[in-house]
Amino acid sequence: MSVESFPPISVGLMGTGEYTTGITPSGQSKSDKKIGVVGVTMFDLRRRGKVSDIVMAGTNGGKFPEIKEHFQKNIGDVYKGLDLSFKGFPEGNLRNAEAYKEALRALPKGSAVIIFTPDSTHFPIASEALNLGHHVLVTKPATQKLEDHQKLIDLAEEKGLVCFVEHHKRFDPAYNDARSRAQKLGDFNFYSSYMSQPKMQLETFKSWAGIDSDISYYLNSHHIDIHCWMVEGRYRPTKVTASATTGIATSMGCDPKTEDTITLLVDWENIETPSQRGTAVYTASWAAPLKAGVHSEQRFHYMAAKGEVRVDQAHRGYSIVEDDIGKLDYNPFYVKYSPDENGYFDGQKGYGYVSLEKFIDAAQRVTAGKAKASDFDGKGLPTIKATVLTTAIIHAGRVSLDEKRSVGLTEEGGKIKLV
Repeated sequence: MSVESFPPISVGLMGTGEYTTGITPSGQSKSDKKIGVVGVTMFDLRRRGKVSDIVMAGTNGGKFPEIKEHFQKNIGDVYKGLDLSFKGFPEGNLRNAEAYKEALRALPKGSAVIIFTPDSTHFPIASEALNLGHHVLVTKPATQKLEDHQKLIDLAEEKGLVCFVEHHKRFDPAYNDARSRAQKLGDFNFYSSYMSQPKMQLETFKSWAGIDSDISYYLNSHHIDIHCWMVEGRYRPTKVTASATTGIATSMGCDPKTEDTITLLVDWENIETPSQRGTAVYTASWAAPLKAGVHSEQRFHYMAAKGEVRVDQAHRGYSIVEDDIGKLDYNPFYVKYSPDENGYFDGQKGYGYVSLEKFIDAAQRVTAGKAKASDFDGKGLPTIKATVLTTAIIHAGRVSLDEKRSVGLTEEGGKIKLV
């Protein structure tokens, strides 16, 4: 049986930071993303005939020579057959915070745009891309404000374009399987999640942490999305109460408003039987200890009427000890950097890669006229429409912290509102 193929699609990468390139303000990343995820995935998808031209937009054109040297040394010299070419914006040594506008206009209509930029820029960049006729994949959180998320839903629908949110945990084999098994456990009762990164990451995020966004937007979004997906169509959130700790981030030179750890307590109710209620507690921190053996703690507990699910995705039964480092627990299911037996990139099964490829496949199909953007709703994919509750909860959490009160969620005219 032949596999249907489509013409390769042009790609615009908005953002030149760690997740795209592996480069941080202090040089190559020291995290588990040393060569990035988005860039190397796009280069490999080009090798596989799915991607054609690539443009990349940052704010500092002077950064591109370092990026190209880094790509050649750590990608081109490591894997066979990868074309690392891309056009960078702004060109030359210029600084331009709106270089993305020029980059988006350099792409042919119907291109695929992938946005990994500071949270406050997601909405303007995504809106610009959709208005120019491009498909969009935006990193989580899709937007910081619920109303902006809803505007993207309407805009993508109006234009007939694919718009996904990069919630890659949906493609983590354990999380994906857990979601499926949870459907058989009856009424939801309790959910608790925790996700962290070591405080060294605050050096990477110092320019925006507490100023542009917070740790709940950055990390809680993962587990909130998984929970919303688990109870999709059966439960709705009704109230959010947030609490936060402070002290560690500010001692490391972050903005005085920067919280270390944020916890959201969320009330849920059964849509058909409102008297049947559930509770969720989502916690995220970027002030976790160093040398804990993992880059990111990530776990959740889901309890329902007929059983429960527990997932610990920080410790997967795979650890390595080195004399000068100590014990490290690895996560090869996220992104695999070791080449295959023939020297080619071998990370196609990693859920970081799968998340990006799912978007490219959808964009290709729609641009080729073989599918409609709406065809991808209701299939477990993180479409902009399917992820609105995640934004509603995180936005309500921010309001709760700022206004020191619980925030209600209600629905009017088919749209969620914060009250």
